[in-house]
Amino acid sequence: MSAVTIQKSHFELDALLAAFGKAGRRLAEMGASEGAAGNISVCLRRQVDVSARFPRTRELALPHPVPGMAESTFIVTGSGRRLREIMDAPTASLACLTVKENGQTGQLHTAEDCPFERVTSEFNSHLAVHHDRMRAENIGFHAIIHAQPVYLTYLSHIPRYWDETHLNRRLLRWQPEAIINLPEGIGMIPFYVPGSADLMSASAASLQKHQITIWAKHGVMVRSDDSLDHAVDLLEYAETAAKYEYLNLTAHEIGEGLTAEEIRAICRAFHVKQDIF
Repeated sequence: MSAVTIQKSHFELDALLAAFGKAGRRLAEMGASEGAAGNISVCLRRQVDVSARFPRTRELALPHPVPGMAESTFIVTGSGRRLREIMDAPTASLACLTVKENGQTGQLHTAEDCPFERVTSEFNSHLAVHHDRMRAENIGFHAIIHAQPVYLTYLSHIPRYWDETHLNRRLLRWQPEAIINLPEGIGMIPFYVPGSADLMSASAASLQKHQITIWAKHGVMVRSDDSLDHAVDLLEYAETAAKYEYLNLTAHEIGEGLTAEEIRAICRAFHVKQDIF
């Protein structure tokens, strides 16, 4: 634990709440969080004093045990909350959760203006991915976004894009930035019922290899060890690639995109390791 590198700003609660607001607003601008769709969480590998902003507390059983995460703090969106409204009312949109020593329960912290009874129904997937990533890597901060960007979600309804190799060779050919920022490619998992244990397990497995994975016919989950801003950036790169692919489909696939040779040249120039092209 002593070797964990932690940026001070990650533990400034107001700065984190502002980051949630900024991310929620951008996701709404992208058309990736219609209504109350989408959810956001961060995990901080230490206990954070949230009592000034979130004074109400109660014990909560975690969706599954998270051994080794005692005193870690999660900030997560509430069920039914609109991501676009986080910026204007962060304490009415978010809750904090501190993991207890047993790794099976936590202390849920909410604000006086909290209108929701529980956190997002996708929290089991968030928790599993946070736990998996922080066990595997020596990090002190981790961010996750689930959103429903139009073009990525639409393509996930087309069976040929369910194959990850096909998906990535089609999507990552449209801009040089795509392979640079997503060198491991985009994951794809089959459709599972939202909030289910199957979705939780598949998400954790896919996000061991990828920074972003598509939930077929549902949306995406994206993670970042750096910041919520970075998670949004990754989603923008992937969604822009999907938009180009969609435009090419509507134009009878007349566009070539970057060739495999051109992409390999980009990777050599920018020292990018990838095995997609």
